[in-house]
Amino acid sequence: QVQVMESGGGSVTTGGSLRLTCVVSGGRYKHHSMAWFRQIPVKEREGVEISNSTGRTVDADSIKGRFTSSRDQGTKVLVLDMRNLKPEDSGLYSCAAANYCWGFSEFSCDWTDWGRGTQVDVSS
Repeated sequence: QVQVMESGGGSVTTGGSLRLTCVVSGGRYKHHSMAWFRQIPVKEREGVEISNSTGRTVDADSIKGRFTSSRDQGTKVLVLDMRNLKPEDSGLYSCAAANYCWGFSEFSCDWTDWGRGTQVDVSS
């Protein structure tokens, strides 16, 4: 059985930093792609960072220059470093894993496995 575990959320003030970690374990699929999504109140869920097993990453335009992700090649550990956080970054950040993508840069993948999410709160 696949488990997707996120950690590292919390509360910071504007301009602060947080690091989120996602670990995917179990199952027999390779989960070539992993991604961070966020759910902000009154908005649709948004893809934040996506990474594949070769280390290729794509950032969403809304967080370019402030968030970076890292994934050691071949592993199922995806780290999201968030800097210069703003109140509008507050929300539930969830990690997902997929085996196949038809539109990698658009986060269009078969997101079969999801974590429960970790809350990020940024106060002004």
